[in-house]
Amino acid sequence: MKKLTMTLACSALAVSMIGSFASADDKTINVWSFTDEVPGMIEKYKEAHPDFDYDINTTIIATTDGAYQPALDQALAAGGDEAPDIYCAESAFVLKYTQGDASGYAATYKDLGIDVDTLVKDGDIAQYTVDIGTNGDGELVGLGYQATGGAFIYRRSIAKDVWGTDDPAEIEKKVGPGWDQFFTAAEELKAKGYGIVSGDGDIWHAVENSSDEGWIVDGMLHIDPKREEFLDLSKKLKDNDYHNDTQDWQDAWFADMKGEGQKQIFGFFGPAWLINYTLAPNCGGEAVGEGTYGDWAVCTPPIGFFWGGTWVLANKDTAKADAVGDIIEWITLDATEDGLQYKWANGTLNGEGGTKDAVASGTVMSISDGTLDFLGGQNMFDAFIPANQFANGKNLTQYDETINTYWRDQVREYTAGNKSRDEAIADFKTTVSENLGIEAE
Repeated sequence: MKKLTMTLACSALAVSMIGSFASADDKTINVWSFTDEVPGMIEKYKEAHPDFDYDINTTIIATTDGAYQPALDQALAAGGDEAPDIYCAESAFVLKYTQGDASGYAATYKDLGIDVDTLVKDGDIAQYTVDIGTNGDGELVGLGYQATGGAFIYRRSIAKDVWGTDDPAEIEKKVGPGWDQFFTAAEELKAKGYGIVSGDGDIWHAVENSSDEGWIVDGMLHIDPKREEFLDLSKKLKDNDYHNDTQDWQDAWFADMKGEGQKQIFGFFGPAWLINYTLAPNCGGEAVGEGTYGDWAVCTPPIGFFWGGTWVLANKDTAKADAVGDIIEWITLDATEDGLQYKWANGTLNGEGGTKDAVASGTVMSISDGTLDFLGGQNMFDAFIPANQFANGKNLTQYDETINTYWRDQVREYTAGNKSRDEAIADFKTTVSENLGIEAE
């Protein structure tokens, strides 16, 4: 999910939520989220459907400092007329609510009156989002609207200097498929004085989400070989000076986006939201010719992955299933020009000229205009439609946010020369065991 400044709103948190759910005659739908994004969409739904006569009561709690999940869990468990009817979960913890400890609260989309099978097929909904939103019984309980399949986002001017072309069809052959080809490109870029990525975090999400299995297998900590290889890939980047050795979301990482780092950086791995909400604001300009604005393009990455996203769920105890279902269908499965996703893809949700974004529906993106001046006039959907199909949604666990942090900390210790490879792995296992009570295989 894109990084936003998030606020705590609607302190419906004083949870003396006892008693049965509100009656079906009650015209208030309670919505819980960690940003104002989905609540804003629901207001747009109301504007487009004047006969929809429900009030929306919104509770927004930032994920900062881990505040959102405990509050949501308490509200779901307490029930009552203030319990969430609709609630949101982001990729870092969504499996807890679709397949994990809190999955028992989620209504199936079919129980909301949604024709799931038909709409998923007709909308060409990205399979990884379906896999993540499907519970242990094989029923769909959550879907997103924004698709976060990843591409390789690169500087056109650097591509031309090194290879004589900035054509995405040619550059994808230079950087992939596979990591061997990627490192061949890194060496060619280095010969011209460029880094291929800013830091090892730029390849982490591609590594993480291309693994065959997740961190937990049969209740035990499991290190998938592709994730273990991150140790070697990270060290290769550092030892060969293929990057600026930055950490994502820190100042030096942002500096590389505007070309002001130690050396010029060729590219970043990410979904459309990274372009819109991270690269663009940090490129050093707002029009072609300013900073690196307009000097970017996207192509197929060396390996398929996704990064981030928000899933929308409903409470199985809601007394307003039909109304809730209508909202959720419009946000997640309506592939027509009247649905949320068409407006989201074309930047028209709040009027013409808004931010265009990749969406879960391949059908919608195929009929939408994804051209961006930031990308030199490229239609980004040409890259993101296949990117969403390459992504794998079957390797997540509800502990990913925490375990990923432990893993990346140990990888940095190894690549910095502070620990051996074996010591880093051993310390990772110990940290997971001590903090989560999960033993290694």
